[in-house]
Amino acid sequence: MSESVDTQAQEAPLLPPTPSAAMLRTLGLVAAISGFLVVLVYQFTLPIIAENQRIAIEKAVFEVVPGAVSRKDFRLGPQGLAAEGEGEAVYAAYDADSKLRGIALEGAAQGYQDVIKLLYGYDPECQCITGIKILKMTETPGLGDKIAKDPEFLANFEALDAQLNAAGTALAEAIVTVKAGTKQHPWEIDAISGATISSNAVGRALNESAQRMAPLIQRYLPELEQRQ
Repeated sequence: MSESVDTQAQEAPLLPPTPSAAMLRTLGLVAAISGFLVVLVYQFTLPIIAENQRIAIEKAVFEVVPGAVSRKDFRLGPQGLAAEGEGEAVYAAYDADSKLRGIALEGAAQGYQDVIKLLYGYDPECQCITGIKILKMTETPGLGDKIAKDPEFLANFEALDAQLNAAGTALAEAIVTVKAGTKQHPWEIDAISGATISSNAVGRALNESAQRMAPLIQRYLPELEQRQ
C-alpha cells in the first residue's frame, strides 16, 4: 500500500512556478485602469454635482428668506465683501423692489450618524433667524430626520432670536437646544422628543455660524443693501 502511494506521489505532475513578475504587471495594469476610471467618473460627475448643489441652494435661499425673489452671492470675512476669494459664502436675498430681505448662510454640525449641513435665513433688521433648510443629513429615518420636516420643530426658526451684544462682537445669548416642551426664551430651540442629538446638532450649527457671521453682516450691512 505504501509503495502504491509513493509511486502515485512520484508520478504526480509538478505545477509550474507562479509567474510573479507577470502577475504583478497584470495587477499594476488593473490598478492603473481602475484609478483612471475613478478619475474619469469624478471629472464627469463633478459639474453635475455642482449644478445640483447650486439648484438646491437657490431653492433653499427663497425658503429661508421669506419674500425674497432674487439673490446675489458673496464671500464675507473680516476684510469685508467680495464676489469671490476669502471668507464664507453668503447669499443676499432681495424682494421685488430690490430691498434686502435677508441673508442666507450655511451651517454644519455633527449629528447622530454624520455631519448635518443646513442653510438658514438671517434678518439683519430684527436680528433673528427666519428659517432653516436641511441640505444634507443621514439621520435615522422616522427619528433624526424629523429635523427637516417636523412642523413644530421648524416653527422654532420663524423668528429665533440672534441679537448681538452691546459691543456687536457676538450674540447676546447663545442659541441653544433645550428639552422638548421646555423652551422659555426666544433664543432657545425646542428639541424633538426622541431625536435630541439631531436637534442639538441644528442648534450648534446655528449658534457657531451666527456667532461668527452675524457681527460681520451688521458691520457690512450698508454694502449688502446696495449690492443689488
